[in-house]
Amino acid sequence: MKRKQSGFTLVEIAIVLVIVGLILGGVLKGQEMISNAKVRNVIDQSTAFQTAVYAFQDRFRALPGDFSNAAASINGVSSGANGGNGDGNGFINADNDRGLFWLHLSAAGFITGNFDGQPAPNNLNCPQTTCPRNAFGSAMMFSYGRAASGATTNAHEMRLGRNVPVNVLSEIDRKTDDGAAETGSVQLDRGVNRNQCRSSGQYDISRDTQDCGGVRIL
Repeated sequence: MKRKQSGFTLVEIAIVLVIVGLILGGVLKGQEMISNAKVRNVIDQSTAFQTAVYAFQDRFRALPGDFSNAAASINGVSSGANGGNGDGNGFINADNDRGLFWLHLSAAGFITGNFDGQPAPNNLNCPQTTCPRNAFGSAMMFSYGRAASGATTNAHEMRLGRNVPVNVLSEIDRKTDDGAAETGSVQLDRGVNRNQCRSSGQYDISRDTQDCGGVRIL
């Protein structure tokens, strides 16, 4: 007596493969959406801060962080370093300036968040109470110097923070600037794994998980 063999038919196997393909496609699409959201978040953050700087200057005729009469002009500033006042030299080039920068902007209502105005060292090692965070959990900073990888002269720069994967930073540059790692208004941060994130002046996206840092020159 012959036994009836059991197993999957071609139709059943095809259905399973289609379902697996849909699941994998959904996972990959979800990862792409998350990555795109982080790219957009970093772009929107830096653009909002840049706009806030210009609006602050228009109202107070001074740079946030450098404003020497901030405590008398803005409610909630007196608790920061130097009594909340900047040194008025026209540059954000000291630890006190970099901390007061965020306090002045937030207290004046140009950005959201509560910042204490305490000194911020120029190595992106800044506590969350003093500096805002990027989409990857690292401190952002506004400073005068040459942090940009291809910079040859000092300028005011928005440092986008550390821990940004090189492929994300490349996409940020491509969407907002020239897409090159060491030219234009968006560049690699020379102090954050620069040599591991570039190749011949371009972003080395073959190292897509390599943590990098970005700079937006104002």
